[in-house]
Amino acid sequence: MDLSTGQPRPASRHWRVTGWLLAAVWLFFLNVPLATALHQPELWRRVLGVTALIAFGIGYVLLFQWARRLRQLLAPIPAGRARAGLALLLLVGLASIPGTGGDWLATLVYVAAAAVFLLPPWEALAVVVVCAVTPALASWLVPGWQTESGIVFAVLLASFAMFGVSQLAQRNSQLQAAQQEIGRLAVAEERARAARDLHDILGHSLTVVAIKAELAGRLIDVDRDRAAVEIAEVEALARAALADVRETVGAYREVTLAAELAGARSALASAGIAADLPAEVPDLPEEWDRLFGWAVREGVTNVVRHSGARCCTVRVHSDRVEVSDDGRGPSTPDTTGHGLVGLRERARRLDAVVTVGRRPEGGGFLLRVHSPGEAR
Repeated sequence: MDLSTGQPRPASRHWRVTGWLLAAVWLFFLNVPLATALHQPELWRRVLGVTALIAFGIGYVLLFQWARRLRQLLAPIPAGRARAGLALLLLVGLASIPGTGGDWLATLVYVAAAAVFLLPPWEALAVVVVCAVTPALASWLVPGWQTESGIVFAVLLASFAMFGVSQLAQRNSQLQAAQQEIGRLAVAEERARAARDLHDILGHSLTVVAIKAELAGRLIDVDRDRAAVEIAEVEALARAALADVRETVGAYREVTLAAELAGARSALASAGIAADLPAEVPDLPEEWDRLFGWAVREGVTNVVRHSGARCCTVRVHSDRVEVSDDGRGPSTPDTTGHGLVGLRERARRLDAVVTVGRRPEGGGFLLRVHSPGEAR
């Protein structure tokens, strides 16, 4: 499947050639009626018999390839067109009778096989039964035609073989559809992951840049030296954000708890929010250190953006991290933001739990990430 267009990729040249050969190789068994037609003493019978058999073979191959192409495209076979194609195939076979005599019955083998491949099961079974009993009826109704038990056996054998081919084609189509769906979901998941990572990285950095730029604007007429410091920090943050984006695109970015705590201290100071942060952090496994770092980043970003708080507190333990503030807090916590969605997905990989809500004492907001065995 072409993931850029959502359409199935065309079959390779190798498989196209193989499909034509698979359909045409069975025409070898038309050699008996063809030999009969070529030995007719009358010219018109020879021409009619050979022409009808050639048209029959071409029609059978084209009908088979049409149905095979639809199966490859995972499209249903139109029952009306399939019935019309089979009827036309049968009529061409009947047209060969003046040149082939009773040997025209060999064409019924192909009609029965095509019915199995094209029609719904019960219709196909009915066609196979008719094709199987026709040789016996023909020998009884037409003087000089002998009972062709070999034709009956060939009809049943070809129908059984084509049933196997049909089931194999159906399973291959289902497998192809499953592979296409897996590919589509993989691309969608990778795009969603990239979007979450960029949101988590740039959301925090750009929030701090905006706050520092606003602070520098207020200070430029009051304290030019302090404003220059803030502008320098804005430049440094912008460069760091650009580096983060490049590392994310290259899938090399690493988030650490210590680095995020340092960034949180700077962001909270620029926003005029008092920071109560741990001086030291426990020794954590690498994956938990990274998860807690993302939690601090998301929690502090929300505090700076939305809380209206005067103080932000971060507590880190060996089995949990908490980010809280004394701001207004939400009346109904919004747990659908991109940042929280990304944090929940990262936590889910470690079977960790993310909880958000109002702080139990003093109001404000609380974000908590903890291990599955740690009680709330």
